[in-house]
Parts: sequence; C-alpha cells; structure tokens
Amino acid sequence: MQSSLIGKIEKAKRYAEEPERVTISALSAEFRGENDSHTLTLTEGKWHCSCHFFAEWGECVHIMTLQRLLGRMLPVSSTNREQD
Repeated sequence: MQSSLIGKIEKAKRYAEEPERVTISALSAEFRGENDSHTLTLTEGKWHCSCHFFAEWGECVHIMTLQRLLGRMLPVSSTNREQD
C-alpha cells in the first residue's frame, strides 16, 4: 500500500473521532420500522417522513432516531433539543 494512502487512512480515522467537523445539509434515508419502511428526508433544515404519524404531528420516532444517531452532524435548526 502506498504511504500516501496510509496517511489518508490515518487522517480519516482521526476525523471520524471528531463528528463536529461534519454538518449534514441534505439527507435521504430509508427506515425499516416494525410494520413498514419509511422514507425520511432532510432538506434545508426541515425533516419529512412518509409515516402517518409525521403527517399528523410533524414529528415521529423515525426522525427522532436519526437525530440521535447523527447528533452533532446535523444543523442546529434540524435537531430536536429535547432529546435527553
């Protein structure tokens, strides 16, 4: 393996330990729930989920789960500040 590639791998490992370096601005994900799969999107700081609960409440367990998983990598406007 070339030494320059080894250096990049090491740098990637360091970066992965600092998730605050990354801010996700757009995202599309498929969430496999207990009863069905749902499409989640984050666009311009706003979430959308294809589940029925989101359609009524504007929030759902699928979005809350992704917010917990992605944490500091999401823009402040798209995170639920009452997570803990």
